[in-house]
Amino acid sequence: MITAIALFTAFILFLIGLAGTVLPVLPGAPVIWLGMIAYSLIAGFEQFDPWFFIGQAVLALAVMGIDYLFTALGSRYLGGTRAAFWGAAIGLLIGLFFIPAGLLLGPFIGATVFDLLARRHTGRALKSGFGATLGIVGALPIKLLLEVVMITWFIFRII
Repeated sequence: MITAIALFTAFILFLIGLAGTVLPVLPGAPVIWLGMIAYSLIAGFEQFDPWFFIGQAVLALAVMGIDYLFTALGSRYLGGTRAAFWGAAIGLLIGLFFIPAGLLLGPFIGATVFDLLARRHTGRALKSGFGATLGIVGALPIKLLLEVVMITWFIFRII
């Protein structure tokens, strides 16, 4: 019975985490990792060694880092300057405080403003901002894939 409760708790948190990847109101990968911790606290840590949790934490951090990387690379890909690259990353960070719209508008505004400050033309700066937004959207499939890997690894450890 305890194992069933632990499993139910973990899978609810997994679903919330997966939803958080698409709905920026919720933190995705950290909630999935929290689901694994919750399972272990309820059912026991016997099935998991420290390397499992370290590996899962690394995957969760990678998922979070992908947002920043793809946002900045999207801006650069569409011709953004180095300033736009940093503006997109800073805009994403600031956008976290204005969820959900801030996660799309923050990188766009950051890349555009920083590109304008680098003395670029408005059209090029807007293109750079659009690239930052595309980067966030482009990161979604990779983030989901990594989160599925996290959950699959967990499942294989408990069966």
